[in-house]
Amino acid sequence: MGEVEEFAARVRALKTRDGRSYEALGRRLGVSASTLHRYGSGAAVPESFAVVGRLARLCGADAEEVRELEGHWRRADRIRRPPARAGAPTGPPANDAAPTGPPAQDAGPVEPPAQDGAPAGPEPVVVTPARPRRKPWLVGGAVLAVVALALGAVLLSGRGGEPRHRAAPEAKPVTAPPFTYTVASLWENGCGHTYLADRPPARVGAPPAPADAARWAGALGAVDGGQTLVRISVQGKGASAVVLQGLHVRVVGRAEPLPWAAYRMDDGCGGAVTPRRFTVDLDAPRPLARSVDGYDASGEEGRTIPAVSFPYAVTAAEPEELLVSATAGCDCRWFLELEWSAEGRSGAVRIGAPDGKAFRTSGRAKGSPVHAYDPAKGLWITGAESGQGG
Repeated sequence: MGEVEEFAARVRALKTRDGRSYEALGRRLGVSASTLHRYGSGAAVPESFAVVGRLARLCGADAEEVRELEGHWRRADRIRRPPARAGAPTGPPANDAAPTGPPAQDAGPVEPPAQDGAPAGPEPVVVTPARPRRKPWLVGGAVLAVVALALGAVLLSGRGGEPRHRAAPEAKPVTAPPFTYTVASLWENGCGHTYLADRPPARVGAPPAPADAARWAGALGAVDGGQTLVRISVQGKGASAVVLQGLHVRVVGRAEPLPWAAYRMDDGCGGAVTPRRFTVDLDAPRPLARSVDGYDASGEEGRTIPAVSFPYAVTAAEPEELLVSATAGCDCRWFLELEWSAEGRSGAVRIGAPDGKAFRTSGRAKGSPVHAYDPAKGLWITGAESGQGG
């Protein structure tokens, strides 16, 4: 198998491993499906490794696989674009047309170059044509014209000779990003979550439906206990692709975990599918959004859902959803920043809770009570757990 065919086979293997179509992969990479298909069929070799390197990481390749793929690309690239032959001209072709500029001045005879061991002759003298002297009346006329223009500007500037002040240029408005987004707070598997509230069980109503959770928690002044699960839905405003380059975490406040009671919603619920997501450890000195695998347990054997890393590409017809799971032992307030680029522009959008404020996630202080709801009795049952976390 030739080097080009070997490189193409590696690209096809990445696509097969991921399971998505060339079109779906191209949307994530910001390239067309036909471009990726040409790489996978051997019809074309990319001019740089950048796109294929991103494809490899998108399909779950590790660092060693990426290095091997780059080696195959280099060998295939040399075959498709061999080096120039020795002695072949590398500059632009000679122009046989007659020069169009003014004729060169005759500098007189030029001494031939000195031979080895022979004294060098005198250096040639280049004659520079003298610059024509300006006529005195032309110079004086130019000065008078400048003075006249300045005087006219003063006379027209305003009454009484007072200069009219020129308005300062308006500041350029900050343009909106070329996409829209929505933020939703979720429960794990749609049924499990923990809130911390500074209220006794008698003053806390029954658990809400997930759709009403924000209103329920807001009425209690409750905060997420141990974990915040956020879904960000991003959609472009037009047909042109917007490339989402990265997701960053900005912690704006840290304090000791809240000593409030924990209220668990449907403790112990589970789901057949754990979607891939970005996890964030808010207790880390520099929290990062890390892409992790999901898992589908609905089949007989189950299967891993490969993690997907940035960049993503979105359009009006092809939106994208980012699922972020942040955990904390501290009482943390934090934002997300979504970095983007499109059509020569770039920027970052700060994303907070649905109410526009910072997200807030707090671990549970030692000794704080934990309550689970008993629907048969219609009341909260107090547990004996202690320790930090949710």
